[in-house]
Amino acid sequence: MRNNTIAWVLLGVGLAAAAGLQCGCSSMGYNLGSMLPPEIQTIFVPTVVNKSMQPLLEADTTQAIIQEIQRDGSLEIASEQNADSKLKVVITNYRIVPIAFETARATATEEYRIFITASFVATRANDGSVIAESAWVQGDATTELIGDLTAAKEKGLPLAARDLARNIVTSIVEYW
Repeated sequence: MRNNTIAWVLLGVGLAAAAGLQCGCSSMGYNLGSMLPPEIQTIFVPTVVNKSMQPLLEADTTQAIIQEIQRDGSLEIASEQNADSKLKVVITNYRIVPIAFETARATATEEYRIFITASFVATRANDGSVIAESAWVQGDATTELIGDLTAAKEKGLPLAARDLARNIVTSIVEYW
């Protein structure tokens, strides 16, 4: 009997704390869940446009954005004809920077950081009005040099694309 009473008290305290936390967060400008307008439920994601000098970034980045939207759950992926909104992403820059070197040879790189910079605009499908946009958003990842630089890029690119996707999706669903 005593354990049952304790369980009910703990449940009550937990619910009160959760309600207080939500009220406190709301009054400070924080909200739980998506900040999208209620009429925006679906999004069309065309292939990312790549204006960087690094070829083939668009495939990994487009896939990462779609996966991040699905993981987040605030929006559903839809065809262009059935979507409430559309996301246009343009990769503007790609950089790979050495960040760690061999102790014995200061000119031999052991680790690189890959940066992918992009811009995006999310618009309503019916009238083209802007839901969220950013002229600059970036994703990055660190990768070790295993083999040659090409292999390091292949390993690090999906990670940087995933980080960029996470930053884009967060910007869209938390923008409002």
